Amino acid sequence: MLAIRLPGRRRKAVALATAAVLTALAAPALTAAEATATTTDYDTTYYKNAIGKTGTSLKSSLHTIISSQTKLSYSAVWDALKATDQDPANSGNVILLYSGASRSKSLNGGDSGDWNREHVWAKSHGDFGTATGPGTDLHHLRPEDVQVNSVRGNKDFDNGGSTVSGGGGSLTDSDSFEPRDAVKGDVARMIFYMAVRYEGDDSWPDLEVNSSVNNGSNPYIGKLSVLKAWSDEDPPDAFEERRNEVIYDSYQHNRNPFIDHPEWVEAIW
Repeated sequence: MLAIRLPGRRRKAVALATAAVLTALAAPALTAAEATATTTDYDTTYYKNAIGKTGTSLKSSLHTIISSQTKLSYSAVWDALKATDQDPANSGNVILLYSGASRSKSLNGGDSGDWNREHVWAKSHGDFGTATGPGTDLHHLRPEDVQVNSVRGNKDFDNGGSTVSGGGGSLTDSDSFEPRDAVKGDVARMIFYMAVRYEGDDSWPDLEVNSSVNNGSNPYIGKLSVLKAWSDEDPPDAFEERRNEVIYDSYQHNRNPFIDHPEWVEAIW
């Protein structure tokens, strides 16, 4: 049985005292990052070398921190996803990322009606395939319906398009995919994780978020402005936080820092 620490550790860091309120009109306004800053139980341990940094310095520190991880084989990902994405209301099912459907854990495979392993950072963007490394990193691998996964393909992320059949409200057009509203932030934070974790210094490509679609096999995914907006509009929820804990506690032993500190998206990009 998995030992899971449920994340009751996220606390808003903004707390104004009565005396401070009296002088607030004379003080400069809080920036967006300051107003939404969070603290976690990991700030004095796991993230201690990143706290207080911004920009490239923060990105570099987080890269060093999260690069220490246990790597899984692609076959091991099947069972890991059954734990990380377990339906809170039905332990025999997983929740599919784009469609939001609850489906039996046993229906993993490649046939119609099955769920398979979706690479949120499309594996062709950098051509890393399914080899151990970015191709098997649980922080961006999610269960998804085979047919919906096929519709997403390797498209970049952007707003707009036509409705995806069975996609839970997701939209797509010729060069982009827009996930359902409830997981827009999840998708963005997975992309930002990958851009920090894989910097080209460990035989894998340097993955980066850019402002384009149609990135093809280049190691880029867009659109940056859209992904930033999605992360802001859809903050981490209990499912996403629990998933981060399970990956950290039981599998890779590293974390997605943008789930713990969503304000770090703006601090870096």
